[in-house]
Amino acid sequence: MRAVAGSNEKGSIQADIGQDVIDDAVRSVERRMDEGEEVVTQVEVEAAEASSEPVAAPPESQTQVEDATALRQELESVRAQLELSMAKGRETMERLREAHERAKDFQDRALRAAADLENFRKRTVKEKEEIQKFGVEKLLKDLLPVMDNMDRALDAAARSPDIDSFQKGVAMTRKSFEDALGKHGVKAFSAKGQPFDPRLHEAVQQVETAEVPAGHVVMELVRGFFLNERLARPALVVVARAPAEAPEPPAQPAASEQSSGGSQ
Repeated sequence: MRAVAGSNEKGSIQADIGQDVIDDAVRSVERRMDEGEEVVTQVEVEAAEASSEPVAAPPESQTQVEDATALRQELESVRAQLELSMAKGRETMERLREAHERAKDFQDRALRAAADLENFRKRTVKEKEEIQKFGVEKLLKDLLPVMDNMDRALDAAARSPDIDSFQKGVAMTRKSFEDALGKHGVKAFSAKGQPFDPRLHEAVQQVETAEVPAGHVVMELVRGFFLNERLARPALVVVARAPAEAPEPPAQPAASEQSSGGSQ
């Protein structure tokens, strides 16, 4: 029959057989079964009329009965396979529905994650702009008192010509300025008398001197600074060079030669 033509294994049936095809097959089998039963009944009636003893059905009638029985069994098998296929189809549809729900849930979570990421990006950009604008606010608050002290020192120098007091005020102001920088990781370093280090020093001149060994810093023009242990500005220095050896004076003639020359 066509209903089992597409099966891959014994006892299985493809789930894509049309319902109309199955119905036609069932009706055809039922018609053939009915025809076979009618033939058998007619033969039995005729045999009973001809003789009181039971007469066996003709071979053709017996074949039709066997065919009808086989068709009935085949019909039952088709129905069983159809029910199995429908059960498998329902199970497959249930799995597809669950997979669809999981995919929808995953899509919702992905959309929420994308929205959270976009909000985080916007918030980060805003915080970066605020840091660029107001990141030196703490340093400014520490430096403003230094400016106030400088203003006081200038006012005091204008009212009094006392140079010593003015120098002390400037020194105190410089100390407060250095302390304020130190709070923010700024630290000065001294290069005078140290071996020249191109990683920390920038040489602007070399001079011949014996004050310090050759290759050492003899003078510091601008101090260097670290910012949190990283070089912020190298020190501008003058590097010592070994003095050149003085030329030897010309040799003086010996006394005997002078005397001999005079006698001649």
